[in-house]
Amino acid sequence: MALKEFAFKLLNKDGYAREGIIETHRGIIRTPAFMPVGTQATVKACTTDDIKKTGSDIILANTYHLMIRPGVERIQNAGGLHSFMNCDLPILTDSGGFQVMSLSKLNKIDREKGAIFNSHVDGKKFYLSPEESIKIQLGLNSDIVMIMDECPKKTDDYELIKKSMELSLYWADRSKKAFGKNPHKALFGIVQGGLFKDLRLLSLKGLLNLNFDGYAIGGLAVGETQEEMFKVLDDIKENLPENKPHYLMGVGTPSDILGAVKRGIDMFDCVMPTRSGRTGLAFTWNGRINIKNNKYQNDNSPLDEKCKNLNLNKYSKNYLNHLFNTNEILGSMLLTLNNINFYQELMSEIRKNIQKGTFNEFHDKYIDKL
Repeated sequence: MALKEFAFKLLNKDGYAREGIIETHRGIIRTPAFMPVGTQATVKACTTDDIKKTGSDIILANTYHLMIRPGVERIQNAGGLHSFMNCDLPILTDSGGFQVMSLSKLNKIDREKGAIFNSHVDGKKFYLSPEESIKIQLGLNSDIVMIMDECPKKTDDYELIKKSMELSLYWADRSKKAFGKNPHKALFGIVQGGLFKDLRLLSLKGLLNLNFDGYAIGGLAVGETQEEMFKVLDDIKENLPENKPHYLMGVGTPSDILGAVKRGIDMFDCVMPTRSGRTGLAFTWNGRINIKNNKYQNDNSPLDEKCKNLNLNKYSKNYLNHLFNTNEILGSMLLTLNNINFYQELMSEIRKNIQKGTFNEFHDKYIDKL
């Protein structure tokens, strides 16, 4: 049977908010979509089956981490990333550019050679060019591949951001050529330009000329305020192509997601629900709960009485408080699942309200509460 080709279909709009589906040969991704982060071929503290039961349609894994450990050859020998981690969901792989900036002990950017950096694990030197990043991602056999870009730290230095944006465009062209043609996979471009409207629009124009399968907004979630992030999205929302998915990388909180959907974003990823779950912070429809707080020691109600999924409502706050205060692994597992389940409930409600034309009311009700 012929594999289904990658495609995006826009189903409904409510203002700039969009509801649609991404078709892949591994399944349908309902948008707006939240991708749980499986950086090192695992969503921490969760099984793949549990991730699927939360309603997740796609997960993210990271090129930088997987090229260092265990290495692409080992994953290829296992039959690719899906076989290696026992996951039949679509997988998006990040190119590694952000991690080169944020994690590596020493790094240098060379226009032709790419990123030259030392591993944060053992100091070993690596060269990551646009071509090598694409080669690794194709070796991992992910379904959505990201171009190699430079992700600079937040700065008001216009010339530095301009130079970085122009380098990312040059690498985008090289990434596109290295990717070639594969209708069963997608290659996304990444819009850079910091907080400068003209640079963001120049970056987007250059990427549109290269005709990618989707368009990501990078270089955010690096220290800017929510207001600054929303302004960047406001600056470019009218220029994003309607027939391609829009992906805001590394974002974010529930209120970040609501505000970004209002500005035309379709895809999100963030470590927040999993990292918070492992440290005792739960996301609920009534706001955040720090389960380690002493006030929950005699609270025998669940985090969310309405939650029927994964039997999460059978564990009391009292019990969860006990698990965290005794460093029991089950506490991290339950809160991580709760948080991913909540995020997927949020995305489901966002999609329903876009369908009904009531997204703005939903946004206004929950933007501060969550």
